[in-house]
Amino acid sequence: MQRISTLRVSPLCLGGNVFGWTADTAMSERILDAFCDGGGNFVDTADSYSAWVPGHPGGESESAIGVWLRQGGNRDRVVIATKAGKHPVHRGLRPANLRICLDGSRRRLGVETIDLYYAHKDDPGVPVAEWVGAFDTMIKAGAIRHYGLSNFTAERVAEVIEVATGEGLALPVALQPHYNLVHRAEVETSGLAELAQQHHLAVVPYYGLAAGFLTGKYARDELMHGPRAGQAKTYATEQGFATLDALFAVAEESGADPATVALAWLRQQPGVVAPIASVSDVDQLPALLASTTFKLTRGQVNRLSRASAGL
Repeated sequence: MQRISTLRVSPLCLGGNVFGWTADTAMSERILDAFCDGGGNFVDTADSYSAWVPGHPGGESESAIGVWLRQGGNRDRVVIATKAGKHPVHRGLRPANLRICLDGSRRRLGVETIDLYYAHKDDPGVPVAEWVGAFDTMIKAGAIRHYGLSNFTAERVAEVIEVATGEGLALPVALQPHYNLVHRAEVETSGLAELAQQHHLAVVPYYGLAAGFLTGKYARDELMHGPRAGQAKTYATEQGFATLDALFAVAEESGADPATVALAWLRQQPGVVAPIASVSDVDQLPALLASTTFKLTRGQVNRLSRASAGL
């Protein structure tokens, strides 16, 4: 197990973005059961999942997880992370809005306390002291245990830490950036990685498998199809496919699935506590769980890092 402040979490975080979308409620329950049975305990969702689907208002993922929690008495099996600030009706980090979002998430999940509550997106229009103060109040009230920052720049993370420290408010404990083998610069060259290490912030990166690109789901010169193809196309550059070639080579020599290798590479980067990855079918889960114990050699890590340098 890894640690995020007082939380003990598995070195893989199960992404809930597909729950209630490409995985219906029944499949979501099967995936969650298999994840926990395989040693996982860390689940990530958001109040906005899956509002991008026509006819979905948002909250579908939290609701699916909530059904699983209630039906199986599973609350003690998992550490739950969810997020606020990007719901299509309740956007932004105004304290009043955050209270509405918190109440909605707790109701859908059926929990009194959320373990890790992220600001899903920065909101420069609200003074930092105001929304950090709202998170501080939630912690003191027992509604959440800790808070984190998702999709924040290094400059804004530094400002949050400065304001929280100066005002005597609770500090964030985790960062959730976009980070994977074919999307590295946002974390590695922006100062975010250094800030995380300096302030002991756990890095819990999303798109750990690059929306399926790093599984080998998409091939060169092949038209990309599927609900997540739009995001995957952003990685489909010549260097992206060259990185995929290197990934396949390491996977073949290791006797491991490419998804296992890609997540292991990410988990072995400085500051990373638990990459986030999701599956739409329970059969896809073993390759992800295998990454929690699979260790790449230094040479293999270097080969993959060289292939993806600059991405």
